[in-house]
Amino acid sequence: MRYYFAPMEGITDYIFRGIHHRYFPGVDKYYTPFFSPTNDGRFPPRNMRDFDVEVNRDIPVVPQLLTKHGADFLWAANVLADLGYQEINLNLGCPSGTVTAKGKGSGLLSDREGLKRLLDEIFAQAPAAISIKTRLGRNDPEEFPDLLALFNQYPIEELTVHCRVGADFYRKPARPEAFALPLRESRAAVCYNGDIMTCSRAKELAAAYPTAPALMVGRGAVADPALPRRLQGKAGADRKTLQEYTQELYETYSAAFGSPRSALGRMKEIWFYQICLFEGAEKYEKRLKKTASPEEYRDLAARIFGELPLRAEGAKPAW
Repeated sequence: MRYYFAPMEGITDYIFRGIHHRYFPGVDKYYTPFFSPTNDGRFPPRNMRDFDVEVNRDIPVVPQLLTKHGADFLWAANVLADLGYQEINLNLGCPSGTVTAKGKGSGLLSDREGLKRLLDEIFAQAPAAISIKTRLGRNDPEEFPDLLALFNQYPIEELTVHCRVGADFYRKPARPEAFALPLRESRAAVCYNGDIMTCSRAKELAAAYPTAPALMVGRGAVADPALPRRLQGKAGADRKTLQEYTQELYETYSAAFGSPRSALGRMKEIWFYQICLFEGAEKYEKRLKKTASPEEYRDLAARIFGELPLRAEGAKPAW
């Protein structure tokens, strides 16, 4: 089975991917946070850094685009293909209200004509293999059979199915039973996504769907960066490796953002999940969220690694 790292806005940028891949190898694909191409035909510098071939060298990266306009997708896809990317992913899953209000992401799933028009344009001129990450529908999982019938009309490289609808956001549990349909009937290779937070949960899914070729993990792998490795039957993160990994993230973000204080916001996003890997985390969790001091942050991180036991079974999600 293959294991993918889901795109997570504000977390899984090129810095995170590079450091994670070095400390915890074994992820088969990392998907970038989505870029929304517009008709100006250019990538802002921030996005170009994320797609830079040098920073992604030897890392299996798939760029993700979010749009409802074929022409905008194609100019961006052509630039990315020229950079050497052989697969480009179309985001049809984002549930954000600001995205769906514009008819993008999971908002496009309820506009069947608009979605067909987009896919017709993309696959008529695609410069690389095109994969899709979708939800089951915008409002109701009963939308998915018709969506799958539409997807089956195109040579999709891989179809990742996040087993929620857009209206679920991330608040409602995933609906893993819905994966039976695409696994059985999709013409494209399929990947399961949704609430894979622990090894035990992944084993349950593997038992339910033994022929599934791929699983995509997101929040669970930020909480436990060794989760993809653990899913392959290998050892979890030891305390020393995890501490070095977290410290390197902070130092690299500090340099990239111009100061240790500026890097605190990004580290708090990561610690929101990673704190669940430690027993008794409540002791420092609130202080970690509130701190605005690099000195206090370093002290709290040292205390967490020095005092709190790692959970032997991996992270215990609290979100």
